[in-house]
Amino acid sequence: MAVSYNETRKIDPSRGQNLGDNTPNDADRVEIGPTQLAFREWEAAGLELPDLQAMRKFRWERLTRHIVDRDYGGLLMFDPLNIRYATDSTNMQLWNTHNPFRAVLLCADGYMVIWDYKNSPFLSEFNPLVKEQRSGADLFYFDRGDKIDVAADKFSNEVRVLIEEHGGNNKRLAVDKIMLDGLRALEAQGFEIMQGEEVTEKSRSVKGPDEILAMRCASHACETSVKAMEDAIQPGISENELWSVLHAENIKRGGEWIETRLLASGPRTNPWFQECGPRLLQNNEIIALDTDLVGSYGICIDISRTFWLGDEAPRPDMIYAMQHGVEHIQQNMEMLKPGVSMRDLTMNTHKLDDQYQKGKYGCLMHGVGLCDEWPLIAYPDQYVEGSYDYELEAGMVLCVEALVSPEDGDFSIKLEDQVLITDDGYENLTKYPFDKRLMGEI
Repeated sequence: MAVSYNETRKIDPSRGQNLGDNTPNDADRVEIGPTQLAFREWEAAGLELPDLQAMRKFRWERLTRHIVDRDYGGLLMFDPLNIRYATDSTNMQLWNTHNPFRAVLLCADGYMVIWDYKNSPFLSEFNPLVKEQRSGADLFYFDRGDKIDVAADKFSNEVRVLIEEHGGNNKRLAVDKIMLDGLRALEAQGFEIMQGEEVTEKSRSVKGPDEILAMRCASHACETSVKAMEDAIQPGISENELWSVLHAENIKRGGEWIETRLLASGPRTNPWFQECGPRLLQNNEIIALDTDLVGSYGICIDISRTFWLGDEAPRPDMIYAMQHGVEHIQQNMEMLKPGVSMRDLTMNTHKLDDQYQKGKYGCLMHGVGLCDEWPLIAYPDQYVEGSYDYELEAGMVLCVEALVSPEDGDFSIKLEDQVLITDDGYENLTKYPFDKRLMGEI
């Protein structure tokens, strides 16, 4: 029986014009998104899909409000994650991090312009909130050689005209990250450059209802991928091969990339932060990982787990360290609710044993959304007074960390859960279980 083209070009042939997330049901579309596999798994899990049109409007309105509240003429963004937040469009994200060719200007009246790669202005046309597509923000030496100043002058002049038309000619311009020639050119146009990262980080810190739905879906996809990786653990497989399972499963569900290579086995877990390599897993040892995964809808799911591989029981010191780590994140999680000061989270933390102090993690908690985000909740001995004089708000999402790493030891325990601040407390979005053998339960 012949299948019509109308059906074969759909992402989900069982649906009509739009998918459940209110995006076009067209497999040939420019706009990226989850796969049929992810949609099937989310439906089976009873998850509600986000409305991406509503999510994009929420982000646009939130950014615009933050610009107006600070009396800025606009916000100029070069960071690929800030551009994703503002427009929900992507273009060679990792390459763009070290070759900054994209920029977005959001003016105080909400008018938004993107400068994209010269051959790909169409990549953001699916979003009606982006009013213009241009090119010419590529102000790096590889691309412009010894005439960067010429390109920077042209670009900065376009920004000036746009701010005159849509920013009330307010020369207070917030900028997140910019190349040196671009900064000088904007200042030559009379702009007072303000701290753009403060605007974007504060904007991104509180998630809207549809962002939270998207995060639930991304979390389910990530944990399903982690389970496939855990199932692949066996003696003789290399760390790299094991790590590749997580990459493959993430991509299969419409995920995007993994920001780090934090998987290690056996003695390579201590000190922590060794990247995965060619080492072959051995019988009766620990495997620890930190996902740092940018998954479905571009949402970061940043969880950590530690597994035991072996036909013998883990050593008592390993079991104690695992239990101590679980206690650390669970007790710290109990402090989370709206109105709690970030300083109080630092000062009232659960205290790790002395033998784990030197190797403890770089922070107690951190925000998460499209990647690791503001705020960072420091340990007391790393806290800088005045750096985080704010309170938690409903809609924030924090990753609660534990690294239990014995000084001069031969293993580490890495644990991390992703937690939503609700109206009256918190909800742990992470459902992935702790290893029963390391918990001493079997």
